[in-house]
Amino acid sequence: MKHILEIAKIVTKKKVKKIEIFDDYSLSQKSSKFNDFYEAVVNDKFETDEQAAEYLYGSPSTDDKYRQLKSRFKKRLLNTLFFLDVNLPSASDYNRAYFSSNKDWTLIKILLSNKAYGTAAYLARQLMTTAQKFQFADVIVNCARILREHYALRDENERLYEEYDQLCKQYQNVLDAEIRSEELYQRVVINYYKPHSKNQDLAGRINVYCQALEGLADLYQSPIVHYHRYMVWAYRYEMLQDYEQMMGVCQDSEQYVAEHPEFYRDDKFAEIMIKKLSAILHMGQYTPSIAPALYKQAMSLQDTDSWFQLMEFFFLLALHGEHYEQAQQVFYEVIGDARFERLEREDQEKWNAFEIYLSYLHQFYPVLKNIEPKSSRAKRRKRFRLHKFLSDPLEFSKSERMLKVSHLIAQLLFHLEMLDVGAAQAKAEYLKEIANRRLRREEHYRTIQFIRLLYQLSKANFDFAQIGIYQKYLDRLAEEPFRYRGMIDEFEVINYSHLWTLLLERLRDLEISQASPLN
Repeated sequence: MKHILEIAKIVTKKKVKKIEIFDDYSLSQKSSKFNDFYEAVVNDKFETDEQAAEYLYGSPSTDDKYRQLKSRFKKRLLNTLFFLDVNLPSASDYNRAYFSSNKDWTLIKILLSNKAYGTAAYLARQLMTTAQKFQFADVIVNCARILREHYALRDENERLYEEYDQLCKQYQNVLDAEIRSEELYQRVVINYYKPHSKNQDLAGRINVYCQALEGLADLYQSPIVHYHRYMVWAYRYEMLQDYEQMMGVCQDSEQYVAEHPEFYRDDKFAEIMIKKLSAILHMGQYTPSIAPALYKQAMSLQDTDSWFQLMEFFFLLALHGEHYEQAQQVFYEVIGDARFERLEREDQEKWNAFEIYLSYLHQFYPVLKNIEPKSSRAKRRKRFRLHKFLSDPLEFSKSERMLKVSHLIAQLLFHLEMLDVGAAQAKAEYLKEIANRRLRREEHYRTIQFIRLLYQLSKANFDFAQIGIYQKYLDRLAEEPFRYRGMIDEFEVINYSHLWTLLLERLRDLEISQASPLN
């Protein structure tokens, strides 16, 4: 009862007249500018202050009414963060516990600032139980410091003082190890996606980082240290293109989670799984027997921020493994997700490119035309229109040039389907110009070789029997294997070597040489 009395005194003195939050009741009150603002924001009706002010008041963003509303709206949103429902089934136990622990820590700090020392110490002791179960080193250190001070200055219990002093020192070492592991992981990530020529020293440094992380993992049983250890090792083997070892690291991390289920985090597991799917993709080991389990794992992570990237690799697995029906099902699953329209433009354009190549594959596998999407959102998406695509001016930014190349290649393929050799040759000429002037040999080597193959075929009026020099370009493709890390510069919807084979097969079926007016 003494703790309730202590809290009640603080609340009585300092309580607010009304807690302004967004809950189901407040949002049901329709005649409210706050609710109009909220509904418009969550439904992506505007992105700028100018749009919001015009929508709400028909005024410029400098209007005092809008500025005041925006300020109060932001405060109400922040207040609502304290009342988030962390017990949703999609959240892992670890994430729910960490959110609740930090919320409780905030309460402890509020109590301390209001001199409710006894209640603060009581909550800190309770919080320590959860923090130790999940190994929240930062929370343990914070609580141990509070309790150490409490038993030194107020309760004067030397035995408990020593107990919390020991915990403070022990977990300060763990926290230091976590911070160090975090730093090493970040140093890898910040350098990993730089061009190879600017990244020569990372290969040497990453070995040092891996060994340092091994040492930290041996000393401290922290899930954060272990996560960074697994990820840095995965990056190391990915750099070496040793995908079997990379797969082994991912399996080790899965085993660690199986042995320590309390440390499972869906967001971190999603990142490990992306590496696992990447390893399978590059090893070419995707088979129908492993598909259901992988798909189930991927769909269980749908609420994570990494899910769309995860599904991107899953789509490529299916496509490169020639499981085209499954690739189309994955495509429908992604575009049917309500969050798809909020993706960055580049990510949306990747999936648009996937749709284009799926449409091309319909020429080989008519059964794909009969697969219908399940979600109403996917059904409402406008179908791929070939004539509109062929007349598309392809306005992409400089950073998206590989998307433009991908679209141009697809346009060339569809022109050949229509037996329009002249148009296909024009695309080949344009692609050659891009390869010569805008693509860099180091970063776009495979794409350059494939464009040269297409150009040689174009010069032969797409009659393979008349083709000139081509084998050296095909050999270069084989010598520089497909490599994709999610970077747009490495974008290949269909592996170029396989796409070349498909194209030649299709030319034979179309009897393109007889159809061409140039022969």
